[in-house]
Amino acid sequence: MQQFPLAIVIIIVIILYILASAVRILREYERGVIFRLGRVLDGGVKGPGLILLIPIIDKMVKVSLRVVVMDVPPQDVITKDNVSIKVNAVIYFRVIDPQKAIIEIENYLVGTSQLSQTTLRSVLGQSELDELLSQRDKINVRLQHIIDEQTEPWGVKVTHVEVKQIDLPQEMQRAMARQAEAERERRAKVIAAEGEFQASQKLTDAARILGEEPSALTLRYLQTLREIGTENNTTTIFPIPLDLFKPFIKIMENSKNDGNNIPGPVITEDK
Repeated sequence: MQQFPLAIVIIIVIILYILASAVRILREYERGVIFRLGRVLDGGVKGPGLILLIPIIDKMVKVSLRVVVMDVPPQDVITKDNVSIKVNAVIYFRVIDPQKAIIEIENYLVGTSQLSQTTLRSVLGQSELDELLSQRDKINVRLQHIIDEQTEPWGVKVTHVEVKQIDLPQEMQRAMARQAEAERERRAKVIAAEGEFQASQKLTDAARILGEEPSALTLRYLQTLREIGTENNTTTIFPIPLDLFKPFIKIMENSKNDGNNIPGPVITEDK
């Protein structure tokens, strides 16, 4: 069996290496920035698909266009009202200009992370604690706007920023718990007072209607008797309307006006 000369084997290896270095395949979410002798070609962003390079002369740097989810490490922040807290966040961003992301900054991932940390401390330090707890959406939008403005020259688009967790000191947590409890008690008292006020208004309206309509008072009296009769009571109390005593009261008033006294019982004493 005739063996291939060593020179032919070396040539084949070199050809395979050249072909391997000249052919690149980029996925749908990838782009390649082409450098030719150190300079970016006009329209030097290629992909996706099959890319042909000139070996040794061309160099390609791949950039992913997918959204990157990055955690911002916990940051110690002193709020505007002098409360020390620890806050962490998450940032969503993606590369929209691969050429800028490679040329304008050495490492856009590290740069975006450091910028997010400093911006988080700056923005939260200008806000009060109540604002951080109650208006988190507003703060998230503000953070996203500030970071996006500063990463725009890098070809990086910040789509969303979320403050994940705010760690409060134990003393502040206890104070907020007492404040929340006092607020709940205040609301309960206000609701009870409003209920008493509405009930008194309804009772006043009912008394006025019963006073204006004697028939309504009679109906209410009969309804009360019916309610009493449906219960299993050993003792039943029948309320007597004052209208039954009006004739007797009228007779006594007339007698007083006429100067006549109603004869009473005569008491005799035996000797």
